[in-house]
Amino acid sequence: QVQLVESGGGLVQPGGSLRLSCAASGSIFRIYTMAWHRQAPGKQRELVAGITSDSNTNYADSVKGRFTISRDNAKNTVWLQMNNLQPEDAAVYYCYANVRTSIFRSNIDQYWGQGTQVTVSS
Repeated sequence: QVQLVESGGGLVQPGGSLRLSCAASGSIFRIYTMAWHRQAPGKQRELVAGITSDSNTNYADSVKGRFTISRDNAKNTVWLQMNNLQPEDAAVYYCYANVRTSIFRSNIDQYWGQGTQVTVSS
């Protein structure tokens, strides 16, 4: 089993910054894509940013130029630096990872964190 634990959410004023962290632990042979998704009340969950194991990144248009995703493969950790936050960025942010759990098993499974709340308000 694999656990993803997020941290770093909170309340910030418009224009402020937050840095989210997500650490993966458990039965991990290799982690492939890691990503951050978010879900605001009454809306569908959406991809915010993704990063491959060799650090290729992609971003939602709404966050390009403001958010930066990065990872440390040795620490099984991914971060999301969020700058110039706006009220529309408020949501629960979820960490996501594609994980191969064993050298003896070729399946790649999807895992989600429990979510961390980001509130943007003056």
